[in-house]
Amino acid sequence: MDRKKELKMQYKMAKPEMGIFIIRCMVNNKCYIQATQDLRGVINGAKARLGGGMHPYKELQNEWSAFGPEKFEIEILEKLSYDEDESKTDYTEDLALLQLIWEEKLIKENRELYKKRI
Repeated sequence: MDRKKELKMQYKMAKPEMGIFIIRCMVNNKCYIQATQDLRGVINGAKARLGGGMHPYKELQNEWSAFGPEKFEIEILEKLSYDEDESKTDYTEDLALLQLIWEEKLIKENRELYKKRI
């Protein structure tokens, strides 16, 4: 029973990886990027929404449905490290800035970003 409590405590204390990920269509080179404080959870959620036909980016959803998931690749572009200052808990601004940097970088590479609503 002590081991179970210890594992629960470790789980609660663990910090999820945060950063930015991309969903790239290999048919037309369009991209969707998202910054998040929980990479694994949000990537899994995006896959589930796309698989269920419920992703909020309709153009991405339509192409996912038309081309199939095998025509898309999902990868982590960059991870954001936690500050050594334990008092900092809100990384919203850091992640927003990271997303802007990556959007500019992708646009310079002539990649088109999916628009939210179409």
